Amino acid sequence: MTNSEVFPIVHGGLVATTKPEPAPNSDLALAIAAGKGDMAAFEKLYERHNRRVYSLCLRMTQNAAEAEDLAQEAFIQLFRKIGSFRGDSAFTTWLHRLTVNQCLMHFRKRSVKLERTTEEGETPVQVVSGTENPNAMPVMDRIALDNALTQLPPGYRTVFVLHDVEGHEHEEIAKMLGVAVGTSKSQLHKARMKLRKILKARNEPAKN
Repeated sequence: MTNSEVFPIVHGGLVATTKPEPAPNSDLALAIAAGKGDMAAFEKLYERHNRRVYSLCLRMTQNAAEAEDLAQEAFIQLFRKIGSFRGDSAFTTWLHRLTVNQCLMHFRKRSVKLERTTEEGETPVQVVSGTENPNAMPVMDRIALDNALTQLPPGYRTVFVLHDVEGHEHEEIAKMLGVAVGTSKSQLHKARMKLRKILKARNEPAKN
């Protein structure tokens, strides 16, 4: 056994370390291979993640046709940028951010910009009773919520989906959208208030 096998090699006072090889067929391994032009690896990533990307696009747009187009655009962008993925974060996080950015670009092209506002007090815990966890709501209530989401401005809807549906913290949302944490909180506050009005208006006729 040589000294180099026992002690790390030092260059200029810094310990030289090498990154461990990624597990075969892991997202990281496939991304590295795809970045080198391996189309089979890219196809595996597409097959593995395309439903997730489409679902995210659908939640943000509330439009199946737009979601399909945006999911395709997201993977086109992925193909163009995958060579820059270094594994500093999880591949799913990187792809999620890329997809969100693609949706936001779509909104901007429709001349709808994310409103940048200052923080406005405390955020209410839930919109109306039972909506603090949209994924656990009864089917009819979830359908009503999904329909109400289509009436929100895209900026409000984006933050609501990322926070209340996807479960991201405001700090994560702020980084993904390139806004202040206070802006994310304010957008969520306004989204919840608007949803409360929409759902209340929907329920009142049913009581009469």
